[in-house]
Amino acid sequence: MYYSSGNYEAFARPRKPEGIENKTAFFVGSGLASLAGAAFLIRDGHMSGDRITILERLALPGGALDGIKDPEKGFVIRGGREMEEHFECLWDLYRSIPSLEVEGASVLDEFYWLDKDDPNFSLQRATQNQGRPIEDVALLTLNDRAQKDLITLFLATREEMENRRINEVMGEDFLKSNFWLYWRTMFAFEEWHSALEMKLYVHRFIHHIGGLADFSALKFTRRNQYESLVLPLYKWLTDHGVTFQYGVEVTDVDFDITPERKQATRIHWLQDGVVGGVDLGPDDLVFMTIGSLTENSDNGDHHTPAALNQGPAPAWDLWRKIAAKDPAFGRPDVFGAHIPQTKWESATITTLDPRIPAYIQKIAKRDPFSGAVVTGGIVTVKDSSWLMSWTVSRHPHFKQQPKDQVVIWVYSLFVDTPGDFVKKPMQDCTGEEITQELLYHLGVPVEDIAELAATGARAVPVMMPYITAFFMPRQAGDRPDVVPQGAVNFAFIGQFAESAERDCIFTTEYSVRTPMEAVYTLLNVERGVPEVFNSTYDVRKLLAAVGHVRDGKALDIPGPAFIRDFLLKRIDATEVGELLRDAHLISQ
Repeated sequence: MYYSSGNYEAFARPRKPEGIENKTAFFVGSGLASLAGAAFLIRDGHMSGDRITILERLALPGGALDGIKDPEKGFVIRGGREMEEHFECLWDLYRSIPSLEVEGASVLDEFYWLDKDDPNFSLQRATQNQGRPIEDVALLTLNDRAQKDLITLFLATREEMENRRINEVMGEDFLKSNFWLYWRTMFAFEEWHSALEMKLYVHRFIHHIGGLADFSALKFTRRNQYESLVLPLYKWLTDHGVTFQYGVEVTDVDFDITPERKQATRIHWLQDGVVGGVDLGPDDLVFMTIGSLTENSDNGDHHTPAALNQGPAPAWDLWRKIAAKDPAFGRPDVFGAHIPQTKWESATITTLDPRIPAYIQKIAKRDPFSGAVVTGGIVTVKDSSWLMSWTVSRHPHFKQQPKDQVVIWVYSLFVDTPGDFVKKPMQDCTGEEITQELLYHLGVPVEDIAELAATGARAVPVMMPYITAFFMPRQAGDRPDVVPQGAVNFAFIGQFAESAERDCIFTTEYSVRTPMEAVYTLLNVERGVPEVFNSTYDVRKLLAAVGHVRDGKALDIPGPAFIRDFLLKRIDATEVGELLRDAHLISQ
């Protein structure tokens, strides 16, 4: 397996790998990583779909990419997915998956055309004082000390950032800036999370720093992630003969391990409570999704809080059993044994009263029923004790959604802190109480909040104990390589597998990159995996980022004015001067 860039290999079709007719494949879990891996086996590995089996404990595919209508509770989305044009592996996959919405188009075509017709950007990134705009909303407000902290993080080695928290390497000035407010709520970082992961994010998305304040770099699907991303891929796989087995809890995997070679030899499972499994030979491939962001999620309802489930977690317990067999298989408790630090809560609120969409429109400055971009991403409530953010996507967010109802997604990072209107922590609140807190921050008059929350909306809170588990401070080896050294027929995929590329987790891109690497490695596919976009090595992107970090303030050149003017004149006459002017680092 190797990495490539440019369109020479982007459009190449690999030939059939030797011996593919004799191979079978099993996937543990049916999240995006498994669905993508199965697609790469078929498209690029030339494996027949009827030789692929996906094992899933739940009753439907998609993993964390969900979006359902609960007949009793209402619409539910545990989280949303922010995408960008440089998700190279994701778009490589979806160029081959037919759209369910647009005849004759791929999912990528549909997505691309949607963004051309209705580009995403926010008109109100953050509010305070019950729905009022924050001051300096377009600025990142990084002073000299905060800028220095950010540059130090960027230039540090990975090893220097291992096992360190963000608040150990970034000072108070940085943590008080709009940059950190926008960054942490966009990506769900806490101050105690991994400085290494923060560094990887800065490198990965350096080209998006200019879009932090308005989300102009982001792109979203037309509908919820399940209908827009999972269903087209699921249909394509089933059309190709892939077998999905539901109600199957994989409990263990056996291996034959020597210093030179590692082979998976058996998958153990419980299917509807009955012990079963399958023996594996060297031609039987197994791709294991390890860990889980949404494991033990609990849904409340409008009158019931979501529960914090700290009990047995099958996905994590499976990884623990596997990891105990070889040091190369990772250290799951680095991530999955810290629920107080990895939990947060979201809620899906469906409006039933036209008064609520009016308040949304006042803040978003767009009609929530237009079918076009509404908030353009999350709106963060800067003075919220819960650090609440909320968003409204294009209408309708669900095909089944009534025309007169708006779906609002809400999440908070500080779920243990009492609210500003509801004097309770979010994790103790019913859907109705979470709606009250949101209405307060939307600017609804206090005397109207209780009645409007009780009769004008229906909310489903969701508590997720492990939702930011991958952000815990870590070091090399805590996550296993996608294909460990010596592995002949197995791979680890998903958010807790270590890509050999410099990518970062908590993205749909990472969920597709890891299975692509796994399939290409185990089958020796003669095509490169697309490398991560090289913005971190592009002087234009770096200078533009510096310009945004400085909020458009030109660079200061020390010394007497005549020397400064002389240097600027000399620089201005070069290519460097043009780059600096484009980045607003020298005066025009």
